[in-house]
Amino acid sequence: MKIGKFQLIAIVIVSALLGYYIGVTKISLDWKNYKPTISFVNKEPPVALKTADFSMFWNVWQSIEKTYYDKTKLDPQKMLNGAISGMVESLEDPYTVFLPPVQNSDFKQSLAGQFEGIGAELGMQGKQIIIVAPLDGMPAKMAGIKAGDAILKVDGQATSGWTLTQAVDKIRGPKGSEVILEILHKDSNKPLTVKVVRGTITVKSVDGWIKAVKDIERIKITDKKEDKIMYIRLSQFGDNTNQEWLTLVNSLSLSSRQGKDVRGLIIDLRNNPGGYLNDATFITSEFIEDGTVVIQEKGNGEKTDYPVSRKGLFLDIPIMVLINKGSASASEIVAGALRDHDRAKLVGETSFGKGTIQQAEELGNGAGLHVTVAKWLTPKGIWVHQKGLEPDFKVNLDSNDQSRDTQLEKAIQELIK
Repeated sequence: MKIGKFQLIAIVIVSALLGYYIGVTKISLDWKNYKPTISFVNKEPPVALKTADFSMFWNVWQSIEKTYYDKTKLDPQKMLNGAISGMVESLEDPYTVFLPPVQNSDFKQSLAGQFEGIGAELGMQGKQIIIVAPLDGMPAKMAGIKAGDAILKVDGQATSGWTLTQAVDKIRGPKGSEVILEILHKDSNKPLTVKVVRGTITVKSVDGWIKAVKDIERIKITDKKEDKIMYIRLSQFGDNTNQEWLTLVNSLSLSSRQGKDVRGLIIDLRNNPGGYLNDATFITSEFIEDGTVVIQEKGNGEKTDYPVSRKGLFLDIPIMVLINKGSASASEIVAGALRDHDRAKLVGETSFGKGTIQQAEELGNGAGLHVTVAKWLTPKGIWVHQKGLEPDFKVNLDSNDQSRDTQLEKAIQELIK
């Protein structure tokens, strides 16, 4: 998510004090004599910093430089990036992360809607790398990978102790290449080995339609077949989401006014890993006349309300929202706000539970830093972090019959009954 430059991120990395020096100063090193020569463009340390003894850091660096057996591994930039990552990791916050240039570029490409890889949003639960959401129609989902799957190995390497950045580095790759994943489904105790062929991942944020019940695929409803349902699928909150949203809802609104009256709307947020906070506020405003959409709370207890930001087109239509364990962050903001304002019921599974807000900064030379700056609360003051949103109607998909969408079916039944 973002507030101005704020972004809510479902990625994890690493690190405190040393990173400030490395991130905001220019350091030049004379490697021939090894004794580092340092020139600070920004000479002033943080105001809160009283003392800092860097002698141990330089002693360790010098020892590695002199004694490590494989000199080809001594890449100064990687060592500096590793030090920054270690600093960020010390905060033990999986959403405060340092992104070296490649990872930072990958992250921005994903929000822009196109990148190369397997097509799955990764996250952390405890110290375990997990799949937050496999994207529809992409290689990961087609290979049978599901939201909530734990990734135990990547190309034979155990992921134990990995950061999220390390996992992304190993799993992403050029189109047409293969990656072998050992995964563990959430409700299983038997690991599976899955081969995934990477592809070009194109993510369209918004899609939707108005259909008669009889024309909706993957459901089994025998009565009221002529009733019409409006459906909107949100796959992420990215760079193009708001414009795609306006194009779609204007079209759907026009269709409904031209005699295609509908019984209700289904908003599908399943496997939506989140994105920009402003997008969540913008979209929620389509359905709420006034009031708070989300509350930001900073560490000092300061709270800021983010209200409805515009006049919406669908202020009265009955709504059901589909969620699952892959629904995170911005998608949880939308779902939580609609329920708190009595505009919607939730159908499906308990959501992921990410209740913090990150600020994104560019550090120069392509690197980036995401820092958790606040937590967010639903309009009624509920913090979903590590708990998720509980659905009003708990419905699991039928693992034995993937041709049937029981969650969508339940939402439709509630709208037409």
